[in-house]
Amino acid sequence: MASSAQDLGPVLDKDGVRLTVDDAIATVTLTNPAKRNAQSPALWRALTEAGRLLPGSVRVVVLRGEGKSFSAGLDRQMFTPEGIEGEPSFIDLARGDDAELDATIAVFQEAFTWWRRSDIVSIAAVQGHAIGAGFQLALACDLRVVADDVQFAMRETSLGLVPDLTGTHPLVGLVGYARALEICATGRFVTAEESVSTGLANLAVPAADLDAAVQDLAAALLAAPRDAVIETKALLRGAQDRTFEEQRTAERAAQARRLRDLAGLGE
Repeated sequence: MASSAQDLGPVLDKDGVRLTVDDAIATVTLTNPAKRNAQSPALWRALTEAGRLLPGSVRVVVLRGEGKSFSAGLDRQMFTPEGIEGEPSFIDLARGDDAELDATIAVFQEAFTWWRRSDIVSIAAVQGHAIGAGFQLALACDLRVVADDVQFAMRETSLGLVPDLTGTHPLVGLVGYARALEICATGRFVTAEESVSTGLANLAVPAADLDAAVQDLAAALLAAPRDAVIETKALLRGAQDRTFEEQRTAERAAQARRLRDLAGLGE
């Protein structure tokens, strides 16, 4: 039997992030359950690196967190005056000029952007708390499967901040402006039942069944031809920014590419 990349050990295992690859499925695991997978700039750099290290064979990326919580948000040490050793504190960030501050946040955001690439479908498997940066990391993925004990909350506004890790765009797209505003401004918990009923989550299952449900979904996604999935994802992701007529045109162009490829006439 041929060995898979999984047999060779993790592709990446550092700063609370582990990347493993098994043929067409990659798994990114948050590996600090003792701190409820709290997030830090080092973890964000590791997540960004995980995205860059994905082999071209990967079609589905699963994001999960070890322990009882997916991610309880920012490491609380970031809120202290001294911050995390070796990292800029919030006070340090505030003292920088506009360009420096913008550039620093842009680097942080890179950890949350690659999940949307057209050549992969990303699935967040979310249990327990997914708060603040944890909520936004789940929102970074294309799909969300949640355990019945999940508790989403966007606490940034309650702390005098705003959600700035790319979570606002997908949240509004999923649940609408009014509910997104209410969730963010109040910082309240969103349960599994509400997550599914509002479209925030695709599926809710008992916590013990979470990994199996995600595996089933990943297998179903792999059943369709890769290029067709890539074209479909690009069509759907761009739909909200196009007019109806522009979307019709995009559909025709995508279908022409698919037909020519299936007929062996592609470039």
